[in-house]
Amino acid sequence: MGEVQVPALRSVSLQIAEGDLVAIMGRSGSGKSTLMNVIGCLDADFDGEYTLDGIRVDGLGRNDLADIRNTRIGFVFQGFNLLPRTTALENVELPLLYDRTGRVRKPRARAIEALERVGLGDRLGHVTTQLSGGQQQRVAIARAIVNEPSILLADEPTGNLDTRTALDIMSLFQDLNDQGITIVLVTHDSDLSRYVKRVIEITNGQIVSDAAPGRTSARDALGSS
Repeated sequence: MGEVQVPALRSVSLQIAEGDLVAIMGRSGSGKSTLMNVIGCLDADFDGEYTLDGIRVDGLGRNDLADIRNTRIGFVFQGFNLLPRTTALENVELPLLYDRTGRVRKPRARAIEALERVGLGDRLGHVTTQLSGGQQQRVAIARAIVNEPSILLADEPTGNLDTRTALDIMSLFQDLNDQGITIVLVTHDSDLSRYVKRVIEITNGQIVSDAAPGRTSARDALGSS
């Protein structure tokens, strides 16, 4: 701000492999959300290099970044960010309307397939207000994967959910990861760390630990709760 530069991230070096399931953790203000914004091509104002799926991202213009976000990155947010008074199917179709590549010939069929993939094949015509919090998050996840992205980014995806529903969503993330989707969760909830393959902890804009604790099945935890 003004003449004072305050770095949100400092000397961060990070590689995320295809098929990984990663939790980026840290307290509020630690820099984890800024890191997610960089990974998600939402923030291009940084010094350094970033390559996504073989594409050098740093230095790209606004339109190129928008194309990358729409075709190679899926976003899931704490607040769901669904359109009100709009059906689940219409919400999931939305990213396909911005596809300028022409690669999706049947967007409605693709959207239906994504909703079936997250277990909502029987809720296609339900509007947002007719869905529970967990169902709304599943719609948001279906919307995030409908373009078959290279990476799925989830920012506090269980923050608005009760414990059991959060376990249900984590079980879905594990299922999608088992199908080959690379997933990065950004959270301050330490309970989620047991359900991922890798935990990266950030403090004061720096990575202070990068560990693979071993993944616990959220579905098993759900059955025992």
